[in-house]
Amino acid sequence: MKQDIHPGYHTIKIVMTDGSEFTTRSSWGKEGDVMHLDVDPKSHPAWTGGQQQLLDRGGRLSRFQKKFSGFLKADDKTGDDKKPEAKKTEAKKADKK
Repeated sequence: MKQDIHPGYHTIKIVMTDGSEFTTRSSWGKEGDVMHLDVDPKSHPAWTGGQQQLLDRGGRLSRFQKKFSGFLKADDKTGDDKKPEAKKTEAKKADKK
């Protein structure tokens, strides 16, 4: 391995936006430096499930919503696995009895 080509690997302190902190090893900064994070899993919407804003570029989003708007109908959500044709056939059989 070549000498003096790798960055130094040392201990630094990480401070989250809520004030919590922990120690880790990194090649960032120098020994004992403190890294203040602007983004952390406790506050950022990517981890907390915050609302995302969907941008409609060229009507793509509206076309998608129009295409799949009836994909899950109210009667399909009941968990009834029978197709409408099968229900009609069963209803006709019941009427004949």
